[in-house]
Amino acid sequence: MHNQDQPLIFEQGRPGRVGFSLPDLDVPEMDLSQLLPEGYIREEEPELPEVSELDIMRHYTALSKRNHGLDSGFYPLGSCTMKYNPKINENVARFNGFAHIHPLQDESSVQGAMELLYDLQQHLIEITGMDEVTLQPAAGAHGEWTGLMLIRAYHEANGDFNRTKVIVPDSAHGTNPASASVAGLDTVTVKSNEHGLVDLEDLKRVVGEDTAALMLTNPNTLGLFEENILEMAEIVHGAGGKLYYDGANLNAVLSKARPGDMGFDVVHLNLHKTFTGPHGGGGPGSGPVGVKADLIPFLPKPVITKRGEEYVFDYDRPQSIGRVKPYYGNFGINVRAYTYIRSMGPDGLKAVTEYAVLNANYMMRRLAPYYDLPFDRHCKHEFVLSGRRQKKLGVRTLDIAKRLLDFGYHPPTIYFPLNVEECIMIEPTETESKETLDSFVDTMIQIAKEAEENPEIVQEAPHTTVVGRLDETTAARKPILRYQKN
Repeated sequence: MHNQDQPLIFEQGRPGRVGFSLPDLDVPEMDLSQLLPEGYIREEEPELPEVSELDIMRHYTALSKRNHGLDSGFYPLGSCTMKYNPKINENVARFNGFAHIHPLQDESSVQGAMELLYDLQQHLIEITGMDEVTLQPAAGAHGEWTGLMLIRAYHEANGDFNRTKVIVPDSAHGTNPASASVAGLDTVTVKSNEHGLVDLEDLKRVVGEDTAALMLTNPNTLGLFEENILEMAEIVHGAGGKLYYDGANLNAVLSKARPGDMGFDVVHLNLHKTFTGPHGGGGPGSGPVGVKADLIPFLPKPVITKRGEEYVFDYDRPQSIGRVKPYYGNFGINVRAYTYIRSMGPDGLKAVTEYAVLNANYMMRRLAPYYDLPFDRHCKHEFVLSGRRQKKLGVRTLDIAKRLLDFGYHPPTIYFPLNVEECIMIEPTETESKETLDSFVDTMIQIAKEAEENPEIVQEAPHTTVVGRLDETTAARKPILRYQKN
């Protein structure tokens, strides 16, 4: 289904129209059979649209206007920290000395880039309270897997091969158990208590000699700070396990608290979230991993080190888990994060936390009269509502999310965490103005009133988008991934 006023590019095509011209061939023409195996050579011309350059430009410009991003609208996606990406970051990432170098150049010819990476590592060490950092992992889940592989390597180096269990809270990010599984480990769930925090008694029950690690974020996915974290660390460490910090929610504690001071042994960061690298649509990301001293020998190699005045890649790491990504991470995202940290400074990063927490609590209190509030307490950078009240009126959380599209907003995260019925998870971030927050809150209030007075308008939403209400089940199980000619 598409807007009939904007035909698909295939439908715009007419025989004989040309949108490009190639120069005359200035090299000898070759027989394709000399280059490609026979089965890979087309016998017929591809069926491509024949359109003019102007038509093709208008087509892709129109498509670009259908995208939603932070530069076009509010994006309150819970646990994803979709905050503004300062354009100075983009400018610096495009400097010739960064954008035009090649990863296979000799170390002596890219000392400036290596200095930036080394310096970024030092900043992240200070921010997290860790002892060493690797920038190799390509994204958050990749960082999770890397961190768990480090923990596994640590235990096995100590002859502790029976530590195969990773404890995850029932509110954990879905990537946590997935990463543990890919790392060859099993997961055990620890319950949350009535306050939305890890139940210490249940933690004591599940921890044991087979515990490799406890994996959680703080504040947790409900936006609540795990106030018993020091006791949790003591329980896990006492059993010989390690603490892993999922850095997805670091935006809530920057320059206020450090995972290393809470007792965590490993932390991954999302530079494409907390440190303003653009993300969404598949990347690129950056998921550095920081570790305490006893895990340093197992870090992926090479490790960037400084010898005198020279920056070098150190491959002499006999206990390393090996390289986890070609070259040394997503360099462009690292440049953006470094620019952000240097331009903000310690006071600026502290303000990030303060405004993120202020914005979340302001929105939560304004919306509490209209939606159920599962945990009526001070939140951090994000908060969770429930659409149970609206569900009784025949309006589901999914309907509320669809209705928000009519007002030009990207919906918040819904139905996650799984331990909250009809969950709506909202993260405003620190970069949004009070006017934007108020506009979104007013819209949510209007939708709550519509659920009471005119539920059909919510149930049938969206009404103004290019694509209307989809069959969610069929779309997931039988997606149409290519153009089909009628």
